[in-house]
Amino acid sequence: MADAAGVATDAEGAPLTHFNDQGRARMVDVTSKDKTFRVARAAGKVRMNASTLELVREGRTRKGDVLAVAQVAGIMAAKRCWELVPMCHPLQLTGVDVHFSLEADGVAIETTCKCVGETGVEMEALTAASVAGLTIYDMCKAHQRDMVIDQVRLLEKDGGKSGHFVRAGEGPACAGTVGTDAAGEKAASLSPNPAASLPAGTVAAVCLSERKGERKHPVDAIELVVSQGIAGDAHAGNWHRQVSLLADESVDLMRAGGWPDLGPGDFAENVLTRGIAVHELPVGTMLAVGPALLVVTQIGKTCHNDCEIRRKTGMCVMPTKGIFCVVVRGGTVRAGDTVRVVGM
Repeated sequence: MADAAGVATDAEGAPLTHFNDQGRARMVDVTSKDKTFRVARAAGKVRMNASTLELVREGRTRKGDVLAVAQVAGIMAAKRCWELVPMCHPLQLTGVDVHFSLEADGVAIETTCKCVGETGVEMEALTAASVAGLTIYDMCKAHQRDMVIDQVRLLEKDGGKSGHFVRAGEGPACAGTVGTDAAGEKAASLSPNPAASLPAGTVAAVCLSERKGERKHPVDAIELVVSQGIAGDAHAGNWHRQVSLLADESVDLMRAGGWPDLGPGDFAENVLTRGIAVHELPVGTMLAVGPALLVVTQIGKTCHNDCEIRRKTGMCVMPTKGIFCVVVRGGTVRAGDTVRVVGM
């Protein structure tokens, strides 16, 4: 359909965003959209005979390690999705993960893709799951020709104007991940919830400063705002260092070195944690802090020559032990709240 001006429309007369003024397909213009954190999970399955599955489990297929090759293939496919699906945008992915679970009737696949950008990563996650499945088939076809690749689907996506989607009735597609045991042999994790073993701690204090150049001071609570940071903090803004975190254990090192009075905010951190080594979390980690959700964007920073704590003590732990994040889900955070990793 088209309106009086010749613009392609749907049955209700709304413009079709994927068509140009000639009624031909186009890649949607996302130039004016804000960059936000995006994440998507997809899944699929390769059904096979028990004998073929056993070869995969034991690494005895004619082509070698099936899952190692399929994992690399899935990651590569996610990065090249835009070359395979015509109207997809090239994205700067910040994370791609491919997990496998060996089940009674085949190999289940779950993929996760992340980015900070103007459009979502559902197609990248689905492409990764599809190509991982195709690779498993290719690696095993000499043993079985009638394998079936099915159940390729989007499990979950978040970020952007359309909000959070979770497929009805879906839990994690894979009960565990394939890794190695103490003897170096492949073993399927028996943990039904891999996230249960991820690092966690608590908020020791929250701090802010109303003006740049001033020491941060402890407050009762901070309000985290999506894509901005902390309401009222001088460093809030649409950039990659919206919230800073530092482990109190790192401050302990300096307290033990002769500065016992060091307290919250002295290193310009917004959130002082306890029980979690935040500096060991890789860039791209999703971190739930109270009701808010953060994504790690930077580990450490260059210490300013005029840093007050460096002038006072001769050293500063923030350049090596502090981390910086962007806010992807807002909320009020206060001392005593839980800090936990929800994705890496």
